[in-house]
Amino acid sequence: MLTTRTTRCKLCLEPDRVGALRRHGAWSRNPLGSTWMRAPCSALKKMAGFPGLFPAGVLPALLLWVSMWGSPASGFSVMGPAQPIKVSLGADATLPCQLSSEQSAAHMQIRWYRTQLSPAVLMYQDGQEQDGEQMLEYRGRTELVEDSIGRGAVALLIQHVRASDDGQYWCHFNDGHISREAVVELHVIGLGSAPHVRMMGPEDHGIQVLCSSGGWFPKPRVQWSDTAGEKLLSLSEYQTQDGDGLFHVEASLVVTDSSLGNVTCSIQNPVSGQAKASAIFLPEPFFPRTSPWKIALAGTLPVLVLLLIGISYIGWKEHKAKNGEVEKKKKASHERDKVAREKEEAHSLKRKLEEDLEQRKALYNKDWKKALIYPDWRKEQFERVLVIENHENVHQNNSDFRKEPQAVLCKEQGGGNLLKLDQKGFTKGRHYWEVDIEDTDEWTLGIYEEPTEKSGLLSDLQKMKFNVLEKKGCEYRALTCSRQGIFHKESLPIEKCPLKIVIFLDYEDSDISFYNMTDETHIFSFTHANFSGSVYPYFKLKSMEFSPSA
Repeated sequence: MLTTRTTRCKLCLEPDRVGALRRHGAWSRNPLGSTWMRAPCSALKKMAGFPGLFPAGVLPALLLWVSMWGSPASGFSVMGPAQPIKVSLGADATLPCQLSSEQSAAHMQIRWYRTQLSPAVLMYQDGQEQDGEQMLEYRGRTELVEDSIGRGAVALLIQHVRASDDGQYWCHFNDGHISREAVVELHVIGLGSAPHVRMMGPEDHGIQVLCSSGGWFPKPRVQWSDTAGEKLLSLSEYQTQDGDGLFHVEASLVVTDSSLGNVTCSIQNPVSGQAKASAIFLPEPFFPRTSPWKIALAGTLPVLVLLLIGISYIGWKEHKAKNGEVEKKKKASHERDKVAREKEEAHSLKRKLEEDLEQRKALYNKDWKKALIYPDWRKEQFERVLVIENHENVHQNNSDFRKEPQAVLCKEQGGGNLLKLDQKGFTKGRHYWEVDIEDTDEWTLGIYEEPTEKSGLLSDLQKMKFNVLEKKGCEYRALTCSRQGIFHKESLPIEKCPLKIVIFLDYEDSDISFYNMTDETHIFSFTHANFSGSVYPYFKLKSMEFSPSA
């Protein structure tokens, strides 16, 4: 199924004419909140019969403008598949979309959505997927297949298709002030279990047979048939949906012809045409036979039932009159007690959680140096060092930066280090700083110590001591080294790639600790650094380099 919608542009119309356009389908509300003009030619032509809607000469000009807007001169159009995409439940679905004429879509904003533009199923902008506006039910299950994006061809890949994924998807391209979109239909096919057919017992001079099955999508069709293939009408049919949107069906049949032998229950998926069937054999002796005493009972039983109903009704009416007020009072009292009980339980739970949190934090603060958890609580024991971009006049324009030490991100790498302090190095105290490393393949992060006495020669660089974490590819290690060689190294088994790392420096305790702020876990600690000189933050987008002699 292919449907294309063009960009809707603003028109300056008087309010009474805007209302008329809305009523005749030529004006609609954009899902993002702006008012736009659809103005399909068919809708405008239909309004030509309303002479009071536009002044003389305006309608022909508007029709001409709309035809020019939808013409190929507008830059491109969007095409989707002519037929619905059919995918089995739990499989992966690929929904294609193509620009016409053929051109690159890498610079465009591409949005896949269902009923409204935002939140979207998937959004692609600036050369990458944006998950800020993504619908929760599609997170982690979708990606944009952009192998042929240079030719204007993209596809939405939906993994592990669910029943809720069934329906229409809009493929929306935006290039500056021009946007186009097309609709792609996805049909999810769920084949349920084989029908379970069983006899329920005598019913209406025959045998009642029940057929049940679950796990179907969309709603299946149920058909009974005999051994000759003749269709039989169901006595009843019930279909329900579970939490996953799958249908469970139960259908019953009363068989009064004892010569049929076998009856078959067939359940068919209406989209794919696939079906599953099961049969049951009905032995002739199982069918009920009429006896004289049953005929007599059939005549007297209705009279007895009516008499019993009359007596019961009179007694029930008297009982209801006496107990109506009592039940009403009991119910009101029960509701009051229930509300008070629930409110007290909620307050009690809140107090308990707050007390538990305070106790845990108190225990942590008593012995925080040994606890390698809760980096956010650990920050309260340290002084923060800000990491900012290095502009030459940053402190001239904002004097507030002088209130606390700052590690400055340098654009020109001096000695390979991307970080430097706007003051002398650390010689005492506790400090911490955070570095966003994102998903970089190679980096070195930590501190270096300069010797106490400097000669101003190249040998000073060789005497610098480094305590760093190093990433190279998928491998991580902790290093204590200088420019000439490695004093200590240790491989680190990091499972989740850190995107942000916080470094805690305790000068007096000679401790440097690294925490992964992505999952708030401890990575590594240098516990015997033995500082004697000035300590500086260190970070570069390469691994450590050593002299050939090392």
